[in-house]
Amino acid sequence: MSETWLLRIGILAAGLILMIAIIWFGRPKKTPQGRRLDRGTGGERAEPTLGETMAAFGSSEAEGTQDELDLDSHGNDLGKRVEDSFDKIVSLFVAARAGQSFHGPDIVVAAEKAGLTFGHMNVFHRLIDRHPEQGPVFSVANIMKPGSFDMTQIQSLETPALAFFLTLPAPVNALEAWDMLLPTAQRIAELLDGVVLDEERNALGRQRIQHIRDELRAYDRQREAPPLNRGDKW
Repeated sequence: MSETWLLRIGILAAGLILMIAIIWFGRPKKTPQGRRLDRGTGGERAEPTLGETMAAFGSSEAEGTQDELDLDSHGNDLGKRVEDSFDKIVSLFVAARAGQSFHGPDIVVAAEKAGLTFGHMNVFHRLIDRHPEQGPVFSVANIMKPGSFDMTQIQSLETPALAFFLTLPAPVNALEAWDMLLPTAQRIAELLDGVVLDEERNALGRQRIQHIRDELRAYDRQREAPPLNRGDKW
């Protein structure tokens, strides 16, 4: 085979790789954090799913569904929500640095040091001290499908990122839950030498943190407000 032919093959291969990269990084971002997902017709609202939360990271391998995650629960109810219904998801990601990945044993150690408990759906949960029956304050999943951590294969597990998700209502008010989630994500990022990203895969800065706090403060106020009695006079 001539050198000219080999050069053409090399250029073609490089072009294909470039096209794949453009398609991959140019894909639209998923539904932003905290917005209610209206996919139904006639005004019906479909609840957000855990799979959609993890898929927001942008990995095709992260598109597991809630049903797929439930298949891996193996009867461990630690961290199971008291009620299945929820109306808001707040998510963060802790991502490995470019060209690196997180390894299963390191994830387990970091989770334990950060006060997380392994449980329902084979993911990690932040539970209320002495009251685990109230369900998770927030949970931490693997962004790789199906989202769980298989402890029988933990030695070989690798993932580019972890998904932190807070489903509301939670067993504590929303702002308090956020004030537990953020330091945990930052601590695990420190332990794993990762970076904390927001739901749109951007570095989490002070302005975004304040915006999330404002959103959750408003959410708490809305839930605390008494229902309007139409017979009341203004």
